[in-house]
Amino acid sequence: MAFDVVTSSFRVGRRRRGAAPEALRAGVFAGLAAIAFALVGAYVLMDERFVVEDALTLAQAVLLAIGLAAGALGARAAGRAGAGAAASLGLGLAAGLLAGAMVAGLVLLVASVDVRSILVAASPALTKALSLGLPRASAAALALLAGLGAAAGLLGGGLALLPPAARKALLAGLGAVLAAGLFRDVFAGTLDTLSGLGLPTPDIFGSAGIMPGPAAALFAAAAGIAVLRAALAGRRRDQPAGPWPRRLGIGLLLAGILVLPLVTGDFVAQVAMLVGLYVLMAMGLNVELGLAGLVDLGFVAFFAVGAYTVALLCSTGPYAIAHLSFWAALPVAVGIAALAGLVFGLPVLRVRGDYLAMATLALGEIIRILVVSDALRPLLGGSQGIIEIARPSLFGFPLNTPAELYYLALSLGGVVGFVSWRLQHSRTGRAWLAIREDEDVAQALGIDPVAVKLLAYTVGAAFAGAAGAVFAVLVGSVYPHSFQLLISINVLAILVIGGLGSLPGVVVGALMLVGLPELLREFGEFRYLFYGLALVAMMHLRAEGLWPARSAREAADAR
Repeated sequence: MAFDVVTSSFRVGRRRRGAAPEALRAGVFAGLAAIAFALVGAYVLMDERFVVEDALTLAQAVLLAIGLAAGALGARAAGRAGAGAAASLGLGLAAGLLAGAMVAGLVLLVASVDVRSILVAASPALTKALSLGLPRASAAALALLAGLGAAAGLLGGGLALLPPAARKALLAGLGAVLAAGLFRDVFAGTLDTLSGLGLPTPDIFGSAGIMPGPAAALFAAAAGIAVLRAALAGRRRDQPAGPWPRRLGIGLLLAGILVLPLVTGDFVAQVAMLVGLYVLMAMGLNVELGLAGLVDLGFVAFFAVGAYTVALLCSTGPYAIAHLSFWAALPVAVGIAALAGLVFGLPVLRVRGDYLAMATLALGEIIRILVVSDALRPLLGGSQGIIEIARPSLFGFPLNTPAELYYLALSLGGVVGFVSWRLQHSRTGRAWLAIREDEDVAQALGIDPVAVKLLAYTVGAAFAGAAGAVFAVLVGSVYPHSFQLLISINVLAILVIGGLGSLPGVVVGALMLVGLPELLREFGEFRYLFYGLALVAMMHLRAEGLWPARSAREAADAR
């Protein structure tokens, strides 16, 4: 018995010693991430943008998040090794302290050695921003950075030890405050619109962020809502609820979508219009890839067919072949795009996998080269494109403003979404899913793979043509450079991020991939840095997508 106790104590001690290097490794990686964030120039730019007015900048929030992550990883390493709460908190503190000390070392290096010939962002402005108002590279500033790192690590370790419901509530509160400060212009513009309508609006936002008092109230409200949702979810597991809560949530979401351009400015309406356009395209590719499993890298070709069809039929310029209204040209554009999908699908859909992706990629390039060629220049304008495309009108009223065009894209998106939903739950949709899962088995069951894939390709091309038609009248002109391969890649990424085969996932993916970068345009190219990091992290943490289809969600839960 005594020997067993000694052996068990030795094993626990060895596991704890193994947890310390893991926690220190997390601290090193966090410190390197913070240093990289500073040296690419993002810290100085984002330090000028407040999240909480005169209290917390966006750059400081990023460093705080890095310290929290280091502490949480350190505490989890200790927990996996069987350590107690005190040891877990200690390792979390050590990880945060190490990250903070590395940032302090960066400040000391930049202040002592001129490295700007190698690292342009290592400037006096960086040391001033990182010193948090203290004399640059002073002992007090360096100790403060290390101490703040230790405090963030300790908080991260505490978060890791909390029950899941409490941790989710705190993270929900922090996320709500971050979103309110980050999108201050959107929310402040909404409040200004409401005040212009005569509605009372509280003083919530300052000149660059959310005020401290409202930030605390928002944190408490978001955390309380998260706790309430967790409690209701527990009740539903014991006693299934009726359909009304879900219907109420969907109704509120639809109401928000409908009133969005009315309570925000033209900029937000224009961003929402762009998101709606990508939703239209992604719904078409969702039929091909999400349902039938066809990897189409030349999807932009059918988008171009729809756009040029409307341009030729609705333009008042020299390349016009008719002077139709948008509503008359729209079905023509959809039909020609569908016909193009049928014609081009016949030779390429007999191949599978990577070969299909390469064949469709070649198709997209063929269409682009034909558009800019001298042979078709008298018809399509070549590199100069087609301009002077007439705006659509409804009952004699032209749709000119971003809000009006937003409702156009929203209406067509609703129609396409309804058709997609009906197809997905039809016999044809089940055949598509069977082809996607295993083409050989589906063929053995009597499904004609070529005919079924050709139908999916044609329907997807028709939806892309509708998106191209909307794009032509939104912009008022079409040019060949508007139909690059990058558009196909972006639409494909929307499906992967949102969830393959999921219609709500298409909307969520478009919001994440198109809407957020446009709203964060003030941060220049740095917004894509965090955007890419977030996508990489999501692929590890939620590979099935943000809003996966039910089958993918059930498979993920089973794993």
